[in-house]
Amino acid sequence: MDKLKRFFKARGMGPALTAFAGLLIIFVAFGILDPNNKFFSMQNIANLLRSMSKYLLVGIGQSFILITGNIDLSIGSVVGMSAMISATLMTMGVNPVLAMLVAMACCMAIGAVNGVLVGKFRLPPFIATLGTMFVARGAAYIVNGNRNTDAIASGIGKASADKIQSFFYYGKTFGVYNTFWIAIALFVLFFFLLSKTRMGRHIYAIGSNLDAAKLSGVNVGAATTKAYLVSAFCSFAVGLILCAQAGMGNMEAGTMYEMYGVAAGVIGGVSPLGGTGILLGTLAGSAVWQTLENGLNMIGAQVGIQRLVIGVIVVASVLIEVVFRGRKFRWAGSAKKD
Repeated sequence: MDKLKRFFKARGMGPALTAFAGLLIIFVAFGILDPNNKFFSMQNIANLLRSMSKYLLVGIGQSFILITGNIDLSIGSVVGMSAMISATLMTMGVNPVLAMLVAMACCMAIGAVNGVLVGKFRLPPFIATLGTMFVARGAAYIVNGNRNTDAIASGIGKASADKIQSFFYYGKTFGVYNTFWIAIALFVLFFFLLSKTRMGRHIYAIGSNLDAAKLSGVNVGAATTKAYLVSAFCSFAVGLILCAQAGMGNMEAGTMYEMYGVAAGVIGGVSPLGGTGILLGTLAGSAVWQTLENGLNMIGAQVGIQRLVIGVIVVASVLIEVVFRGRKFRWAGSAKKD
């Protein structure tokens, strides 16, 4: 019972539970509004979970960065670089596992550069990751001569390509697409790292109070770099998913995914001011985002309306966080004066 109480009192749990409550309301509402009565169908739910998984993964990566008080604008471009490098190598007949490892190494290199620039050299994260965003997208263009790749089956054979596509996107386990299980496995891993390890404590410390973290002996450069490496790895995984989905590499894959990651995090209560939020909230935020997209599409809402609604929710989530945190600080200051 004590463990359960501590769980619900965890930092950021309130906003996460609020996001889950909002998800339930939205889910039921769209089920009622759907004129074709397909929203609650098992196939639609399976599709929703699969699509949500990409937002969850980029949300996990961006949440790690947001909690440190920084941002990662390179996520979408790293996704595209991952898809293009792995697909290009496979069309050349390179073993798929080796192709994926090379893509992962390139993505992690971008993450390491981001971490060093922001954590050690103290470059503003917006500028540092804006630069690596262009570098990664440029690499995505150059790797196959400024064109999308051919089908990966042309290099590794149809049987191998089918296995990759089944594992990362089209295959199902227990009636749910494998994409979802991959995302959940990584969610569990990174939830543990963030909530139960020294690395996680250091990440929260940096976002809560950078100067205090330094005085406490936190290696800010190392902890920040680890956060950016997590972001790069999640982007790499999403790149493989998009490659499997299309069966080829697309130079524009991952466009705007860095913003999807921000949305998933802040809707779930991850503070863009740093130091607050949990990955359970990111899970809820990614589900809210995809449910809104899916539900608005099912009821025939125009794309512009879909974006408008989601944009308003993102702004409202951040506004609530800023107002709440401001009041909390004022109350704390008033208490000290008394």
